[in-house]
Amino acid sequence: MKNLNIKNITQYVEENIGIFHQKRIDSLNRLKLKTVLKRKNPYLFKAKYFLTAEQIIRGLTDAFISSNEETVFGDWLEGLAIFINQQVYGGWKSGVTGIDLEFDKNDVRYIVTIKSVPNWGNSRQIAGLKKDFITAKKTLRTSNSGIMVIAVNGCCYGFDNTPDKGDYFKYCGQEFWKFISGNENLYVDIIEPVGYKAKEKNESFMESYAKMINKLTKEFSNDFCLNSGEIDWIKLVEFNSGKDEKKRKE
Repeated sequence: MKNLNIKNITQYVEENIGIFHQKRIDSLNRLKLKTVLKRKNPYLFKAKYFLTAEQIIRGLTDAFISSNEETVFGDWLEGLAIFINQQVYGGWKSGVTGIDLEFDKNDVRYIVTIKSVPNWGNSRQIAGLKKDFITAKKTLRTSNSGIMVIAVNGCCYGFDNTPDKGDYFKYCGQEFWKFISGNENLYVDIIEPVGYKAKEKNESFMESYAKMINKLTKEFSNDFCLNSGEIDWIKLVEFNSGKDEKKRKE
């Protein structure tokens, strides 16, 4: 075990945080109006008394961004966690299906699946996690006779008062960052480095966001608004839910 140098974390963030911000912009630029319209509930828009194309577009775009950013930033945090563990315990990105990180500590091989949020999955997904852990343990024990393997579901934020899940442990927030680094305070130490050039990067993102709002609002107005300027709710619902394939493609 080596001591963690916060300067190395800062340097890693400064060199890599731009990847997260660029992926935000790239994902936004790939947003297609009719693709996302087919996935959203038109009745909800009506129930919320949306009167303008821009209200609908902002609702669609903001929901898309929120969902996508959680995934993109979760992937980025996974990379940060692996980097930190490498610095302290010599861990590595796992090649085993369903496992993100492996490292050895006190004659134990830890296999870790990293998630962003604490409540990340339904019962079927949790069952899949357990299955991946069982398979990974068998694989590692076969290739490393006698090795003790402990499975961990790590979550980058939040908390869980019952970490022992029987088949695996679940560490969230402070406990997760301590687990991979040995540093009790790492969960707060990383907050400042993660904000590196956040204002500057977000300004670039907001420029792309404004352009996309204008573009999609114009497209929506052309396709789903009446000449009077009102939203053509009938056409919108037919496009979203009608069995007439031609109307759904228009």
